[in-house]
Amino acid sequence: MANHKSAIKRTRSNEAKRLRNRYQAKTVRTFLKKETQNEVPTDDLKKLLSSIDKLAKKNIFHKNKASNLKSKLMKRANKARAAAAAPKAEVAPKAPKAAKKVSKSKAK
Repeated sequence: MANHKSAIKRTRSNEAKRLRNRYQAKTVRTFLKKETQNEVPTDDLKKLLSSIDKLAKKNIFHKNKASNLKSKLMKRANKARAAAAAPKAEVAPKAPKAAKKVSKSKAK
């Protein structure tokens, strides 16, 4: 236990910050999990990327981890966007097969 008033106050403030950081990190992790299950609309993607940047800035997430998370998110989002934008190819009906020609040597 701390002996000085300033150390006691520091302990209190550190605990408050720790809880706040945990809450923010957990919220982002939850959104990431929902996004991987395609439950998050693409409009919330900007908010999610922004919150990841904020957590990296506050050293709650390491900057490389934040970069990797954002990269994976954008890959998934771009893949989904490309799949939605690509026109579905219509299958043309197949032409009936032509009768095989019988060679003269086999016809005898």
